[in-house]
Amino acid sequence: MKEAPVRRILRAFFGFFLIAVGLILALPGIPGPGLLVALGGLVLLSEHFHWARRLLAWAKRKAAHAHEKARGKQPAGKR
Repeated sequence: MKEAPVRRILRAFFGFFLIAVGLILALPGIPGPGLLVALGGLVLLSEHFHWARRLLAWAKRKAAHAHEKARGKQPAGKR
């Protein structure tokens, strides 16, 4: 079933809003989980926009790389 246009617009608006708030919270000196909030906005937008899906996939790859590096393993692509 297709999503109602009003719901789609509200979801897109809320996604952009979360990205904006997340970027503000990511500034130095402002407390809060800024990057996580921005990623939440990307998750909402990735359902409707291809660029958001690509950016979210990139962020997931970077997070996996950082996780492997923190655990002391060599990243999978660098072997």
